[in-house]
Amino acid sequence: MRRVRLNWQIKTLLPVTLVLLNGLLLFVLVTLTLQDPIRNRVLAVAVAGAVCICAVLFVVLAVVIHRPVQELQSKIARVREGDFFVNVDFADRNDDIGDLGRHFNAMVQQLRESREEIELLHRTQISRAEHLATLGEMAAGLAHEIRNPLAGIAGVMEIVGRDLPANSAAVSVLGEARHEVVHINKIVSELLEIARPKRPVFRPGDLVAVAQHACVFARDQASARQVTLQVVKSDPLPELEFDAGQIHQVILNLVLNAVQACSKDGSVLVEFASDESTVTATVTDTGNGIPPDVLPNIFRPFFTTKGNGTGLGLSLARRIVEDHGGRLEASSELGKGSRFTLALPKLRPPE
Repeated sequence: MRRVRLNWQIKTLLPVTLVLLNGLLLFVLVTLTLQDPIRNRVLAVAVAGAVCICAVLFVVLAVVIHRPVQELQSKIARVREGDFFVNVDFADRNDDIGDLGRHFNAMVQQLRESREEIELLHRTQISRAEHLATLGEMAAGLAHEIRNPLAGIAGVMEIVGRDLPANSAAVSVLGEARHEVVHINKIVSELLEIARPKRPVFRPGDLVAVAQHACVFARDQASARQVTLQVVKSDPLPELEFDAGQIHQVILNLVLNAVQACSKDGSVLVEFASDESTVTATVTDTGNGIPPDVLPNIFRPFFTTKGNGTGLGLSLARRIVEDHGGRLEASSELGKGSRFTLALPKLRPPE
């Protein structure tokens, strides 16, 4: 049922008019009963006074309220269209209407400042994205140029190593050199994956099975460090669409980091959960934890707290998860360990 809309003038004047009419009606009844000419004249004056009161009240309300309301509606319409340089003129009044005007002007000023800040951040992000894109292209080209001679160096070292006597002091040096070559090749490979990311190939899959398979690759390192690695099987999770190879890489990276963060007799726990919109895999360790000043930086490229780390693993992992429409988050407490949560949407993200 459609509600009847009444103007504020009618809502304001209606009760006043009803009160006046009731008073006049009572006065008329008394006057007619008494049949007094003097009282009839008083009745005429009272009616004229009531009409004057209503007219004056209407004019006062029109000036005091109606004009500010109309101005406010007009300025709100301009703000809705994107004009944040408007102000109402009745803000200098020393009453409730003036308070309303001052609050409106302050709100518009805050909106204007917020929009300017957002535009500045947007321009900064665009500039940063363009800068990163240029660096990515340079890094990709540089990585290709490094990998070719690196492969030649590795081949030469392999040949030289065969010709060296087993008791030669150069054998150990050559082993260290090979290790560094492998380390450089790993950095270059991960740099290429970040600079030229592959689009995920979405196929139906089981997140638990992928995580279990990733943990198989990490068990040897966990056993060597005497760390317990456990995958907690949960209730059946809904089937998702994701790139199994890429998510396998992400979970393996998280589990290996967790194992390396633990000392002897530590433990790493992989758990799963599901809500209305996402399926999550959580990797929890009992390591020393991440300092609060370090935690915000762990997903930055080339940021690492490990002496032999590349600093690209977590950055690449987050980029892969975000390409899947999900999120990768970290929390930590010093002395108690860290928790990494991988959340994937149940619905495949639009391409």
